[in-house]
Amino acid sequence: MVMRSWLAAMALACAVAMALPEGANAQNAQVQQEHAAFRAVDFDWIDTSRGREVPARLYWPTEASPGKVPLIIFSHGMGGSRNGYTYLAARWAAHGIASLHVQHIGSDASLWRGNPFELVGRLQAATRDDEAAARVGDLRFALDQMLLFATGPYARFIDMRRIAVAGHSYGANTALLTVGARVIRDGRWLDFRDRRFKAAIVISAPPFYGESDLSSVLANIAVPTLHVTATQDVIKIPGFYSSARDRVAIFDAIANRRKLLVVFRGGSHSIFTDRALTGGPGLNPKVKEATGELTLAFLDYAFAGDSRSLAQWSFDWQDILAQPSIRNAMLISGASARADLQDNVPATAAEKGRAMTGEQQKSYPPLRDGGRRAAAEIDWSASASRR
Repeated sequence: MVMRSWLAAMALACAVAMALPEGANAQNAQVQQEHAAFRAVDFDWIDTSRGREVPARLYWPTEASPGKVPLIIFSHGMGGSRNGYTYLAARWAAHGIASLHVQHIGSDASLWRGNPFELVGRLQAATRDDEAAARVGDLRFALDQMLLFATGPYARFIDMRRIAVAGHSYGANTALLTVGARVIRDGRWLDFRDRRFKAAIVISAPPFYGESDLSSVLANIAVPTLHVTATQDVIKIPGFYSSARDRVAIFDAIANRRKLLVVFRGGSHSIFTDRALTGGPGLNPKVKEATGELTLAFLDYAFAGDSRSLAQWSFDWQDILAQPSIRNAMLISGASARADLQDNVPATAAEKGRAMTGEQQKSYPPLRDGGRRAAAEIDWSASASRR
């Protein structure tokens, strides 16, 4: 979840059934789950250049929209695995988006096994600079595999212009590194940016521990970013305490103005995982559904310059947001769907963004119908439930 030191389917549905991915680095690929909206396939890759295992689970939509399929590469939080965040994978697949959930050996579910008195030591080891770097390498390698024809029938169906990275907690930091966050080590900048990623979904990002100048760390991020948190999004691991204000600080420090912040009222840090009760049994399923819908609306904007879905989302979910009601904020009408996401939005929550280029404005089928949202000041005192 956190890091102390930083570097720190059209015809395809049938094709997958007949030809599972194979190749030098794709061992034991197998279908794990059949679902009306997707097919889940596990890969047990080995990155021979690093001598590192890279397990991953692919959720491929069974019904894709016309044209090629968008792809999201997902990075789990501390102690997670490729099996988690299924509520997001299912939502994305239902809307024609593939997602590849990468498991990071060394900071995965294996941390919870072993002597409980040594747990803190295992967590600290998982946050070392080399482990943080390895996680970024995992995402790069996984995307490489997906885009290789040797992997199977997927590569030719993936839309290279619609590839996003997403992550929760530690995975959110990994996602930020992947799209341009950098730190100085031994007198030089360490930059792991992969320009193939065109957008980033950042859920509950911890601070860059040990880094005093967030603006410099995040200065090179140039893709649209979505930041999601909750007023009770608190990390309480010994030595790694972090509140929701740290998530907002990361949002504020990003200079690129194509960014969006959403803060739910109440909740918890793990409400964004598959856990069903954390944050409150009433709020938990609502936040999950709202988060899934929000990511779709954001991708409509990031990939197609279509901001209409965001307005409808804000109206639909205003009752669980920490911001003032949408009635007290300004909306952009559907007529200005190609305009910047941030027009008429208070600068304290979402700054004005620049216009989309002609290439970015290419018409794509909407991932979710609707209008657009506007963010406003956060009411930190409003908390519906505690962890």
